[in-house]
Amino acid sequence: MEKNVWILNHYATAMYYDHGDRHYWFADNLMKKGYSPTIFCASTVHNSSEVIDTGDGLFLEQKANGIPFVFVKTSSYKGNSTDRMKNVLLFYINLQRVAKQYASQCGNPDVIIASSGHPLTAIAGIKIAKKMNVPCIVEVRDLQPESAIAYGLINRKNPLTKILYQGEKWIYKKADSLIFTMEGGKEYLKERKWTRIIDLNKVYHINNGLDIEQFDYNAQMFELNDPDLNNNEKFKIIYTGSIRRANNIVLLIDAIKYADKNAESNIQLLIYGEGNERKLLEEKCTKEKIENVIFKGRIEKKFIPGILMKSDLNILNYSQHSIWRYGGSQRKLFEYLASGKPILSTITMGYDLITKHQAGVSLASQTAETIGKAMIDFSKMSEEQYNEMGSNARKLAKEYDFTKLTENLIEVIENL
Repeated sequence: MEKNVWILNHYATAMYYDHGDRHYWFADNLMKKGYSPTIFCASTVHNSSEVIDTGDGLFLEQKANGIPFVFVKTSSYKGNSTDRMKNVLLFYINLQRVAKQYASQCGNPDVIIASSGHPLTAIAGIKIAKKMNVPCIVEVRDLQPESAIAYGLINRKNPLTKILYQGEKWIYKKADSLIFTMEGGKEYLKERKWTRIIDLNKVYHINNGLDIEQFDYNAQMFELNDPDLNNNEKFKIIYTGSIRRANNIVLLIDAIKYADKNAESNIQLLIYGEGNERKLLEEKCTKEKIENVIFKGRIEKKFIPGILMKSDLNILNYSQHSIWRYGGSQRKLFEYLASGKPILSTITMGYDLITKHQAGVSLASQTAETIGKAMIDFSKMSEEQYNEMGSNARKLAKEYDFTKLTENLIEVIENL
């Protein structure tokens, strides 16, 4: 019997346009397996001024390659302002109203998957599921408030923190199943001493991944005409993603500066992305006469595979924090792996796939010197060792194709 699967993700709106990313690929593969998925998301596109007009109603339904997207009416916002909090609250409130209306038109779901881009989506999912007498799977993509504490956004001793922990525990307890995208989810629950009320048998791990076929298609069909990218005289290190404080790009720039001073190297760092620290970092490069760092700006996602295929080394870079001991689930990691090029990670994570599968190097020490030396080492690495790492990376990427990850999700659904 075909099962109706509702996927709730506040920030899935961009997936409608991109025809990709986690829940789009889950939905696409669920459809191929005979399930009937529907994605519920906000009418606003995160990090964009674009808003989907729902007209006089609370929602608008549109399809992307046959996948129904239900856009829940929310208010627009910029950055992390109070308007964003209003947006989050409106989504939480309106999602519950929309669920009732949509069910009256299209029928109840058989299962709800609530993805915690923020905790209120999980809470809404649990409440909707209870009213409809169906199970709710909560997907945890970020440990909150643990991440906020690690990044110094809130103090562990703050009374609000205790309330947030209680809310988190309530979500995990009430969920019929839990999916952690980071591998150390069970370890986190043990450390919090919550295993007396949360059955570890209902806890699963499904990491991020990618659609290998789409990655290869985009690499072939969407080639960026970029003279720096096409320059084979340089050893090209590629960074893709946001340029914000958490990404710690300043450390990469200092590492390039070190490499230039301490080796006869032809290393060049190409940065594809945007963020509020870009201007400051460009000024730093100008002031310190660092010429081997080039900011390329934001690009469409379809160009990313082609860019990575032309790199010599892909770099995964964040600020080192205690939260990484539970592992990571960055989408870009799997794109890096699929390119078949080695990866340099400037941090050490728990359950580290790069080290375990010899797809690159993860550094234990995060300094400009250690990163700079690692860059030099890669640029002078033997062809045999370099190619082996690249081959391992590509092989590992295939293990995280969403055709396989969806099989894991189906197992969670059928075990309810």
